[in-house]
Amino acid sequence: MNIFKFTLIAAGAVAMLASCGSTSAPIVSTPIENIDTIPVKVAPLTEAQYKNWPHADLITDTIPGMSVNKAYTEIIKNRKGETVIVGVIDSGIDIEHEDLKNVLWTNEDEIPNNRKDDDNNGYVDDIHGWNFLGDVVGENMEYVRYIKKLGPKFEGKTEASISAADRADFVLYKKAKAEFETEYQQALSGKTQYEQILAQVKPAHAAISEKLGKEDYSAEELAAISNPTPTEEQQIGMLTQMLTFGDSVPEVIKELKGGIDYFSGRLETHFNLEKDFRAVLGDDPDDITDTNYGNNDVDGPDPKKEDAKHGTHVAGIIAAQRNNGIGMNGVANNVEIMVVRAVPDGDEYDKDIALAIRYAVDNGAKVINTSFGKYYSPHPEWVWDAIKYAAENDVLIVNAAGNEGFNLDGIQVYPNDQTTDNPTEVADSFITIGALNYSYGSDLVANFSNYGNANVDAFGPGVKIWSTTPLNSYEYLQGTSMAAPAVSGVATMIRSYYPSLSAKQVKEILMNSGLASKTPVVLGGDPSTTDNFSNISKSGKMVNLYNALIMADKMSR
Repeated sequence: MNIFKFTLIAAGAVAMLASCGSTSAPIVSTPIENIDTIPVKVAPLTEAQYKNWPHADLITDTIPGMSVNKAYTEIIKNRKGETVIVGVIDSGIDIEHEDLKNVLWTNEDEIPNNRKDDDNNGYVDDIHGWNFLGDVVGENMEYVRYIKKLGPKFEGKTEASISAADRADFVLYKKAKAEFETEYQQALSGKTQYEQILAQVKPAHAAISEKLGKEDYSAEELAAISNPTPTEEQQIGMLTQMLTFGDSVPEVIKELKGGIDYFSGRLETHFNLEKDFRAVLGDDPDDITDTNYGNNDVDGPDPKKEDAKHGTHVAGIIAAQRNNGIGMNGVANNVEIMVVRAVPDGDEYDKDIALAIRYAVDNGAKVINTSFGKYYSPHPEWVWDAIKYAAENDVLIVNAAGNEGFNLDGIQVYPNDQTTDNPTEVADSFITIGALNYSYGSDLVANFSNYGNANVDAFGPGVKIWSTTPLNSYEYLQGTSMAAPAVSGVATMIRSYYPSLSAKQVKEILMNSGLASKTPVVLGGDPSTTDNFSNISKSGKMVNLYNALIMADKMSR
């Protein structure tokens, strides 16, 4: 983290601003500390607890949430905050969702649908944000784009035939090609395996359902079938095994179909070496000055809005309208969501992300959520410059760490505010978040979450997260993509109730006020890989709204 030195005049000005930060009475609540003495919760969570666990309190609930409910009840009460705009750079958001439509940012300087750029910001009719993807939904992985670009030059060549000037590109091409071959085969094998299992499960399920007179049966009911034929014995054995993967066989069949669709989609888009998905946009993705592209359709081109599921879920975690009697409560109140569609089903383009960050900053966002990432980047400097631009304009970026179970201290991921070669951060208002599980103890860290003492800053709830999905629905999803918006919600609350605090100070509060634990935790889902929780992020903390507000109150006075 960068440390700035202020002159006496600058420091005095900051002190004057800080003194105006809070007009309410000081918070006298005691921060939550010494959590290693809290007993591990033994009883399984109820459905209501699952849906609300990120808002739970570790002391009273023995669930490692962010003490959101406790903060509202004991600290927020009737306090009034300022409205904060949060830019959600993602796959798009269902702006008609019942729990989000009232918390959207609206560009008051733009006249809707008159096909004019009324506010002269470069984007026509950007009422709720901007769609940098246009009608693009599926995309290649970045390493596939490298193969397409470098293949004509290097295909069939040996290292001995490559000039010194081209050697770096040749090494990159060989690495990209090796990764493509591995990932392509895994997707193809996964699709084939799921299809084979489904082909056996469906007829077995149909036969046993007819015999039992119902489709939803238990393992006990299967075992109770008397005098089964040899064929039925095989069917019973298979279906009993399927019930270990889900609560019902129809649910397992649905999951198998979903898996087939997932692998098929990857083969058709992520690994497609023939199609140029970007062509419909008409821009040059390698020219950052070519900005005349996209449209204002921020939920994307799909009438079913399936491509907007990820972004809709992220937005709900931050800002689903609180206490409206429907759906669920987001972490933050006093919030407006600015929709910036820039993340396809595949790897995002550096250009789109850089312009998306700048768009959010220029149009008033004070917090930006970036729940995406990749491991190859042809133009990282564009995104780093945008991150610096956000910092210069006092905007906090909350970033997801990624879901591969990697130690990021040895692996470069994009976006990030530093490199593996140079640990100096490019900005002081960029925070990277890993994912927590709802189980306090050795399984505290999500088995998929990336981590890193230098490259991950803190952790937030990211397993089995209930939130908004398109067409007025709600689902459980998980990932560091869900942990980042949980923390964005906390950041939004700090910026709302203590607006004099800078983005840099908000980052410091998020990291320093969290709950610390020395508990050994399993990393990457591998029981043989463990470390103390305090060692796997820069802060060693779990972000906590209750503690954050207490620290913000003290810092603002």
